[in-house]
Amino acid sequence: MSATKKEYKRVTVKSLVDMKKNGEKISMLTAYDYSMAKIVDAANVDVILVGDSASNVMAGHETTLPITLDQMIYHASSVIRAVNRALVVVDIPFGSYQSDPKEALRSAIRIMKESGAHAVKVEGGQEIKESVKRILNAGIPVMGHLGLTPQSIYKFGTYNVRAKEEDEAHKLIEDAKLLEKMGCFAIVLEKIPAKLAKEVAESVSIPIIGIGAGNGVDGQVLVIHDLLGITQEFNPRFLRRYLNLFEEMGNAISKYVDDVKTRDFPSDEEQY
Repeated sequence: MSATKKEYKRVTVKSLVDMKKNGEKISMLTAYDYSMAKIVDAANVDVILVGDSASNVMAGHETTLPITLDQMIYHASSVIRAVNRALVVVDIPFGSYQSDPKEALRSAIRIMKESGAHAVKVEGGQEIKESVKRILNAGIPVMGHLGLTPQSIYKFGTYNVRAKEEDEAHKLIEDAKLLEKMGCFAIVLEKIPAKLAKEVAESVSIPIIGIGAGNGVDGQVLVIHDLLGITQEFNPRFLRRYLNLFEEMGNAISKYVDDVKTRDFPSDEEQY
């Protein structure tokens, strides 16, 4: 049965719940700057995630841990200025919410006030429930993130698929139900078995958005630099590259260099 696609002039957290009810899949991509966000929004992507993956693709760090709250607010502000339609969700970075619910609230408030974002995203379940509760009680929409949680990479020690064992799978399901019960509007599931992700999506009423979690969920998210082929060294099974911009941009820049060296650029028509 095909879903009837409704046109949304502005996507809200309620829109995403409606999409799940109507069987319409949710599209989500990252963006970290004004120019890219403008392109992504114009393409009718439903959700733009200002991800802490900016630490990797924008700053060149090995993990997401080094990025700061101030830096996330800077990226989020740039994105917000470009967006007319998409819901903009911002990652609260590592160390800004995990241990102290009051600090979690302060971080979330700063993101919302200083960037103009529409919602925040946090990683974890039971272990961060007090922080999530504090943020939600302030009226700030929260998206959860379970499965492979990159902010905990040193705890996991690997980027391998999570929740393959029964105990971890059971905890993930319980965490998803907890986040729903607390009032989160959606959850990202990263790099877990497709069968488990489908089970989670069917067991909660809020949208489940997958990355490396199969097609039985309510939507998909990718990092824009991976989708466009700007990054080359990252090649997980779940990634589909729609372009090879690394090569195409490199060719264009090389041609520019050649034209400058040979005095072909600027031509007579390109001068005043």
